[in-house]
Amino acid sequence: MLVASTLLLLATLAGYSLLCAVSPFATCRTCRGFGHKVVLDRKGRPKRAKPCRRCKGHGKRLRVGRRLTNHSRAVHRAGTR
Repeated sequence: MLVASTLLLLATLAGYSLLCAVSPFATCRTCRGFGHKVVLDRKGRPKRAKPCRRCKGHGKRLRVGRRLTNHSRAVHRAGTR
């Protein structure tokens, strides 16, 4: 049981690291990729509001795994100069 769960965890981590390598950016969950909040005006029509604070109006965000990879690469580069 322990071996199976360990293998499952390692397979999940390998899959996520492959996903971060292939596609480092993900759609912002706050604005759903629009880059801004969508609000309704008084007539019920969608209207563009302020830019999203989480993605700064780009609609994409850097994945957590890719951010950790970039940080570890920067630390390694700084330590081996």
